[in-house]
Amino acid sequence: MRLLRPLWLAFAVAAAISAWSAFAPLPDESRDELFEIPKGTWARRMAGDKVDILPDTITLTVGVKDVLLLRNADTVPQIFGPVLIMPGQDFRLPFDTVSVNEFNCSAHSSGSMKVIVEPHPAAGIARLKWRVRRASRVLPASFH
Repeated sequence: MRLLRPLWLAFAVAAAISAWSAFAPLPDESRDELFEIPKGTWARRMAGDKVDILPDTITLTVGVKDVLLLRNADTVPQIFGPVLIMPGQDFRLPFDTVSVNEFNCSAHSSGSMKVIVEPHPAAGIARLKWRVRRASRVLPASFH
């Protein structure tokens, strides 16, 4: 019976965290989702290296005011959609409607990137899944 006590305590803590995550309100202020094009990207691509520095698909949430922030830390201009991002320049792109967007992107080896804008997650299991997905982004790749 003594061995079960830590398990019950761990289960109770996990249940409490899950319940909080499912029903706690979401932050109200806008948040930048930063994606940086590192210095040397263009040189690596010109040398024949297949450089995948940005994800093929970026998922944002309209209800929590996510803003796509692209930072060009490379030494050459980069194209994202109709915008030319100069070296050292940031480009912020807010989205205010649920949508799926395809952009030309010179930093991508495929030449394009998709931005999916999802609706505000409702309280309950949808919000819990949203928080778990968000938390998994910051975990090291070995946890994915």
